[in-house]
Amino acid sequence: MAFMHSFSLQFSTLTPMDSSPEQPHSKKKHKLLPKSIFLYFSFFLFFIFFCSSNHSFYSSLPSSTITLPIPLHVHHRILFPDHLLLMLSNPKIIPSSQLHCVYHHHTLLNSSSNPLLLPLLSTDRYDEFRSIARCPLPATNFSAVDLTWRRQVNHRDFQFPVRAKPHNWEKLAYEAFLDNDTVVVFVKGLNLRPHKVSDATLFQCHFGLPNGAFRLTSKAVSAAQEVVRCALPQSIGNSPDKGRGISVSVSDVRGGGVIPSVARIGGFEKSGRVKEKKFELCACTMVWNQAGALREWVMYHAWVGVERWLIYDNNSDDEIDAVVRELEEEGYNISRVTWPWVKSQEAGFSHCVLRAKEECKWVGLFDVDEFFYLNQMRRNGLRSIVANFSSLNSVAEIRTGCHSFGPSGLAAHPKRGVGVGYTCRLRSQERHKSIVRPDLVDFSLLNVVHHFEVREGFESHNLPLSVAVINHYKYQVWERFKTKFLRRVATYVVDWKEDVNIGSKDRTPGLGTQPIEPPDWRFRFCELWDTRLKDFLLSNFTHPQTSFLPWETSSQ
Repeated sequence: MAFMHSFSLQFSTLTPMDSSPEQPHSKKKHKLLPKSIFLYFSFFLFFIFFCSSNHSFYSSLPSSTITLPIPLHVHHRILFPDHLLLMLSNPKIIPSSQLHCVYHHHTLLNSSSNPLLLPLLSTDRYDEFRSIARCPLPATNFSAVDLTWRRQVNHRDFQFPVRAKPHNWEKLAYEAFLDNDTVVVFVKGLNLRPHKVSDATLFQCHFGLPNGAFRLTSKAVSAAQEVVRCALPQSIGNSPDKGRGISVSVSDVRGGGVIPSVARIGGFEKSGRVKEKKFELCACTMVWNQAGALREWVMYHAWVGVERWLIYDNNSDDEIDAVVRELEEEGYNISRVTWPWVKSQEAGFSHCVLRAKEECKWVGLFDVDEFFYLNQMRRNGLRSIVANFSSLNSVAEIRTGCHSFGPSGLAAHPKRGVGVGYTCRLRSQERHKSIVRPDLVDFSLLNVVHHFEVREGFESHNLPLSVAVINHYKYQVWERFKTKFLRRVATYVVDWKEDVNIGSKDRTPGLGTQPIEPPDWRFRFCELWDTRLKDFLLSNFTHPQTSFLPWETSSQ
């Protein structure tokens, strides 16, 4: 609309002089001079040409997104190991097909050379204030990056803003969440000890207008790993909702200055409808390119009693958005949360617990390759087990042990899903996953991926294997499993390509640092055949006419 406004101004400047009211004492009639007629005619031709030449561009933009080539206000740029993240000041999503990433080398910033243009990787909504764009890393060095419309023709005159240099991801305040009279800030670069609570008196928070100077300061009340919680300054605390959108960062009182920040205070977005009561059981997970696994995981766990799903999408480039919309249309209460921050799973789960606190009594934190199996399988059985602990005021966490399944002799991924396809596992239990009460986790939000510290005076309860177990389809066929070498989402585990901690439990026994398939992979991790979940699904979940499982489609 800014463009149309400027266009209307240009139009008004060409309005003839006699369009204003004629003075009463003047009886002289204005005549159109040949020069005026020429200007009128020229403008008319220009207007017709402009509309016809730009019709195809405007009509190509979806009505549900931005429909005019408005200025692209990129406020922040973050350099990740494998891509660049750009944050725009408009929450509406611009289709990536309509934009270019623009790169400039420092030696060319003041020269007449054309900048480098590359297609975007993707665009997405980030929060209620902003959207994001992901740009590839160019093969050559660069010193500045921005966005431009693909139809912009004169790239030679492209002017890079002063702040076009990317932030360093290793030192950045990247997210903030309003929690009652405190703000929880997620920050890289403090180098706090993993799995330990740190001394909060060493830190303070700073508040200010977006892209402006920090004006207010408050003391930290807790600190652990990448999470610092601070009291709200009095001017914000008097009306916390008015603090939404304010920029915030963290500093160490021992020196080093305020950490660069892209964080703005957000929180649970209220729908305006008053919910009578919270969901008894919710589920939270973080995924990367797991769209193909989501339907089975959601549909199965809906049957055992999960009512609400929070899917933290960590830079997926598959069809996850479409799958989530499909599930939502089918009646599942599911939300995809954009979480673009790499190697930050612990922080993501802390964020999810804060979000879930407003609508869930309990929230399970487990992956899409993990399925609860109950000794007494019945509809809503898991929810019933959890609800029994709601009346026990001393229990804040329910832990369930895991059985790890192997490829089970398969060479290709099972078309009917993991629950039917993988049936051979290790004999011994490995680790556990947690269902927690979000209002009773430790104030610091300290967690070790799926296990949270709980508040003092509360306890964790271990479910016996005779009640429930998690089938963890951990070691799948090689084509699926090898993607784990591409990236790992947890902050404090080493990427498998790094020659560090080779014997760690966080690695796979018998594998090195390269994604090379062992000759006997298909038959590894197979000590005990366990077909209990498979048998139950085939007996109770298949359609009587088609024999399809609920998550199967005719194309499969």
